[in-house]
Amino acid sequence: MSKPETTPSVRLSSASAIRLVASREINTRLRSKAYIISTVVMLFLIVAATLVIKLLSGGNADATVGVTGPTTQLSAPLQASAKAIGQTVETTDVASEADGRAKVADGSIDALLVGDGENLQVVVKKDLDSKLESSLNVLAQQLALNQQIVGLGGDPAQVEAAVAGARVDIQPMEKPFDYNGQQLVLGIIAGILIYMSLLINGQMVAQGVVEEKTSRVVELLLSTIRPWQLMAGKVLGIGTIGLIQMVLIGGVGVASGLATGVLTISLSAALGTVIWLIVWFLLGFLMYSIVFAALGALVSRQEDVGGAITPALMFVIAGYVVGVSVLPSDPGNSFVEVLSIIPVFAPTLMPMRLAMGGVPVWEAVLSVALVAALIPILIWFAGRIYGNAVMRTGAKVKLRDALKSA
Repeated sequence: MSKPETTPSVRLSSASAIRLVASREINTRLRSKAYIISTVVMLFLIVAATLVIKLLSGGNADATVGVTGPTTQLSAPLQASAKAIGQTVETTDVASEADGRAKVADGSIDALLVGDGENLQVVVKKDLDSKLESSLNVLAQQLALNQQIVGLGGDPAQVEAAVAGARVDIQPMEKPFDYNGQQLVLGIIAGILIYMSLLINGQMVAQGVVEEKTSRVVELLLSTIRPWQLMAGKVLGIGTIGLIQMVLIGGVGVASGLATGVLTISLSAALGTVIWLIVWFLLGFLMYSIVFAALGALVSRQEDVGGAITPALMFVIAGYVVGVSVLPSDPGNSFVEVLSIIPVFAPTLMPMRLAMGGVPVWEAVLSVALVAALIPILIWFAGRIYGNAVMRTGAKVKLRDALKSA
């Protein structure tokens, strides 16, 4: 295999050449029906998922209990007893015991409290749900305790206040970080978005390189611009449309979450997550796409692209898998903390940790600095491979041959 000769011509400046290639990629991809449809579908799915979550978590209780007459005073104690064991019980006033029994029979309520309000009695249609039974047992025990306190001449309200205020004195040796549940979810979503974007847009770069090789377009382009300029323009162009997609998805997701009340964290925290998502998309995409472009130049058939970029893609997949499998159950995992600083894993792991919160400033700065320092090295390394391999068609170019000078 040898490089075909090209006709010398006047070359453009580096900035003009890169801008020309990037503009071509942006215009082509933005007009692509696949890009438009995929973006619209993802935005629709995000908004739909937000609405579904809102409906499913819209205050639905574990059970609804009717109260009437003397049992009305048990509404608040029952809800407190249920909350103490992690349950949510709603109470509703019914006009009479007969009306309440009718509601139990037709399924409008799960149970009805009857009696004098001192001895707990409950009416159910057939069986009492085990979770509701646990809540009612806690209430029954509380009522029995109150009766004993009154019998001894005490005040149940004072005793309950004293018990409620009793807390264990915790003395941590290191200051713990309180991970908010919604921050954990945002972290996982951030990791998924970064992973999918690198996976889709990164492979798009490699596939674009092969398309130009097989169509011989690359020979025409390289008669005017240099190989590294072509590679940089392609990465910049595809990165731009990927960034547009990322900003839209992140912005719409946060906006819909805040608007529906699904997200209750502060606006600054939500915007901080989106900003870090954009920063790490840019860093991760630039780092990996440069490598994908170089590896894509080694092959001449679309079916060979997957095998060519797999070695680099494994680092993206590994970071994502470690993040989604470890962080939800152990946000402060030391192993993940170390991996998130290493450049090849940082684009997927660090956004997750940053969204969850509790990342020391020095770790965030160090991870960004290491990736930024690695990118120029990768540009030189990948540019050499790309320049020596992109004009060679036919069999796959060996990596050591591509690294040799032309």
